[in-house]
Amino acid sequence: MKKHLWKYIAVLAMFARCALAQSPAPAPTPLTWEQVRQRFEQNNPTLLAGKLGIDESKAQEITAYLRPNPGFALLADGTQIAPYQGVWQPTAGTMLSTSLSYLHERQHKRELRQESAQKATGIAISGQADLERTLLFTLRVAFIQTLQEKAVYDLAKENLSYYDHLLDVNRERYKAGAIARVDLDRLELQRVQYESDLQTAEVNLRTAKIQLLALLNDRMPVEQFDVTGPYDFSTQIASLKEVRQTALDTRPDLKAAIEAIDKAQTDHKLAIANGSTDPTFSTWWSYNPSFNNPHAHQTLGASINIPLRIFDRNQGEKLRTQLDVTRNERLRDAAEAQVFSDVDSAYATVNSTVILLQPYKDRYLQQASRVRDTIAFSYEHGAASLLDFLNAQADYRSVQLNYLNLVASYLNAASQLNLAVGREVIQ
Repeated sequence: MKKHLWKYIAVLAMFARCALAQSPAPAPTPLTWEQVRQRFEQNNPTLLAGKLGIDESKAQEITAYLRPNPGFALLADGTQIAPYQGVWQPTAGTMLSTSLSYLHERQHKRELRQESAQKATGIAISGQADLERTLLFTLRVAFIQTLQEKAVYDLAKENLSYYDHLLDVNRERYKAGAIARVDLDRLELQRVQYESDLQTAEVNLRTAKIQLLALLNDRMPVEQFDVTGPYDFSTQIASLKEVRQTALDTRPDLKAAIEAIDKAQTDHKLAIANGSTDPTFSTWWSYNPSFNNPHAHQTLGASINIPLRIFDRNQGEKLRTQLDVTRNERLRDAAEAQVFSDVDSAYATVNSTVILLQPYKDRYLQQASRVRDTIAFSYEHGAASLLDFLNAQADYRSVQLNYLNLVASYLNAASQLNLAVGREVIQ
């Protein structure tokens, strides 16, 4: 009995294992745009490398604020190489001297160096924000591309399913003698176009997912990755004046250009300070047993070393930093002009795309669907020709595909506007 019981258990285990192996894998949970963006900020290597650049700039602030190191010297002189008064005393006449020196920086050089380094860190932070702005635009385009290919894939599946239903109806009509064999063959040959659309859409969707995974630095299988989000357009857009002002307040590259002017002014102050004289204070102690005065063997002293800045007063660096201020002001003007150009161009593209999309949503989609269904019904009842039927199918497919592509153009234009402004003004 025990032997048969073990056999039954083994057979049941085998069936359970086969059932688990043949069960379909669970569908992946689609990621929203916010989830995709969060993963991107956590995993993208280019973005992470840029953050390390900010830490490097902060480390340079420490170096800039360091004080000069003091100097220490030890001198031994006068050591005898022959017997002293008939007695070998090699250290009897040795003179010892020690000195300690320190360079004193005047006119707040150290504070100005730290201030310049801190402003360089601010520019690095703005540069990192600008890098993130650019990379997020690339990510958004890849995300929109994936949504677009998903919509096209669903449309291709819907068209193929609808056409298969019509084929089934017309096969029954052929059996009843309502249509000729050549008409049925032409209908079946037309199905190749819908099959090709479906296969192309599937490949494009897979490619879009691969590109998005590459930006996320994710190695998960494509089959386990999916995204979701609204694939539509909105007519609610802020005025151009408001968008321009938001861009001026937000664009990190413009902010970096303004901060570069501030840093250049600090560097000019530092160049002026570096043209001043920095004295070196020194103190020393010596022991000289060769003096005849027994009370003068040990002596103390102090000195001040003041360089004479007669020829080199840092004139070149003063002039260079002064010119650098003007250069950065011109670069700021160029950056501001670029902001206006980017915003105006993207804003015009968004408005133009909305103007094209609105009639599609209001009329064309419903008209194309109505014409397709009407012609299909008429053809099934002998009131329309085969050519009319095929043209109606092609027109419906073309209108639907054009609408999906226009929505993708709108979303890309909205992303371009968000890039131009520096933050998401259109979700």
